[in-house]
Amino acid sequence: MITEPHIPDPDGFYAAWINAHEGLSDAQSADLNARLVLLLANQCGDQQVLLDCVAAARDSGSPSATTTITPSPAP
Repeated sequence: MITEPHIPDPDGFYAAWINAHEGLSDAQSADLNARLVLLLANQCGDQQVLLDCVAAARDSGSPSATTTITPSPAP
C-alpha cells in the first residue's frame, strides 16, 4: 500500500473532488463518494491492497493509528 503522495497534483485532485459535491445533498454526496471509491477500487484491482486501504482508513481515525497519509504542504 502506497502512503506517500502519489498523485502529480494532489491539491488539484482534492479541489476537483470537493467541487464535485457542490449543490448536492448529504445523501447525494455520500453516493458520489461511494461511486468514486468503487471506481477507484476497480482501477486498483488488487484485493489485498484494497483491504489494506480499508483497514488503514478505518484505523486512521483511532488514537493508536500507525499509518498516516500526509497531504502535500500548501503553496
